[in-house]
Amino acid sequence: MRRRLAIKLHSLLERHFPERRVFLKSDKDTRFIRLSSETQVAAILGMAIMVGWTSVATAILLMDSIGSGNFRDQAKRDQAVYQERLNILSAERDARAQEALAAHKRFNAALARISAMQAELLESENRRRELETGIEVIQTTLRTTMKQREQARAELAALRQKADETSGTVFASTAPVQMEFLSDALARTAQQRDQIASDAQSALDQRDELELEIQLMQERNDEIFRQLEEAMAISVEPLDKMFRQAGMPTDRILDEVRRGYSGMGGPLTPISFSTRGEALSPDEIRANRLLEQMDQLNLYRIAAEKAPFATPIHSAFRFTSGFGYRRDPKTGGRRMHKGTDFAAPTGTDIFATADGVVTHAGWQSGFGKLVKIRHAFGIETYYAHNSKIRVKVGQRVSRGDHIADMGNTGRSTGTHLHYEVHVNGKPVNPMTYIKAAKNVF
Repeated sequence: MRRRLAIKLHSLLERHFPERRVFLKSDKDTRFIRLSSETQVAAILGMAIMVGWTSVATAILLMDSIGSGNFRDQAKRDQAVYQERLNILSAERDARAQEALAAHKRFNAALARISAMQAELLESENRRRELETGIEVIQTTLRTTMKQREQARAELAALRQKADETSGTVFASTAPVQMEFLSDALARTAQQRDQIASDAQSALDQRDELELEIQLMQERNDEIFRQLEEAMAISVEPLDKMFRQAGMPTDRILDEVRRGYSGMGGPLTPISFSTRGEALSPDEIRANRLLEQMDQLNLYRIAAEKAPFATPIHSAFRFTSGFGYRRDPKTGGRRMHKGTDFAAPTGTDIFATADGVVTHAGWQSGFGKLVKIRHAFGIETYYAHNSKIRVKVGQRVSRGDHIADMGNTGRSTGTHLHYEVHVNGKPVNPMTYIKAAKNVF
């Protein structure tokens, strides 16, 4: 059966592909190659397969080339859009930085103006006291002068009465020397009376001038007080709002700064205070209240230097990951991200965000080259994945000090800064502090 099918198939192929011979002739003999029907069919099929494979491969390569060109164009367009967006964000960041710098300059100018007003206020207070003392001296002198005038009038009246009782002619004939003495005494008394009256009037005029000067000085003091109170309200309110937005209780923060404050000059001292139950004047009460507000402003300024309200990167950067749960870039699983990532070129300067002491400066698993800084109020900041560390353990740093260079060390997928803020050992969102200080510094 199988042999019969083979014979039929061979006959069918013979009809369409008869046996052919290819002759190869040389000088000496002639040879041929016999091409059977099966051989011809196999050669044709091989050629067809080769041509088909070549066509398919060419089509695939052509389509891949066209697709790659489209992908490249799309990638270029996306890159251009992204670059444009990055430039816009950079311009906005620079504008915010300029605004922060201008606000900081205005804040310093307000502090300088407050200091000048405080000095002028103290000088006015001293001048007022001197004028009050001068008025008291003048009033004492005036009272003494008036007493002397009354005594002189009494003596003059007594002499006149005595002169009336004794006859002028008898007295002149019996005692001419006494008469001359009496005339001289009367002339001197009259002269002293006129002088006392003139001195009294001069003292009264001087008193009126001093009262007018005191009134003008009081009005000027009221204007100074008003300007100082407005300046205090403008300066203290944004700082208080900044701390509250950052979740920091202002009363506890100020008490802690006040206990540890040991700068030049110390806290401001009240202008006046009473230990005998005597009531203070309204000006003294206002001055003491302003001094308390100035002391509070100074404490806020110190506290702001000790809390991480600044950004760790001052040059151009972009946020690549925020605080909270996210997809892990290494494993793909959902994990907690305890900080904020800032991406910039390798070697970008990294700055301390607040005053503090370096507690770690070296390699730590996962973080790579890591810098830790301990601040006041139980706050600690982390700066991870650095390429170079520029501080040592135990070193005291101030806000804005250059502490490291950006890198890609540790568990990282690219060059960036991983920045964390811990409060009492627990991580919090760093952007809470940065956003709270956005319109203040």
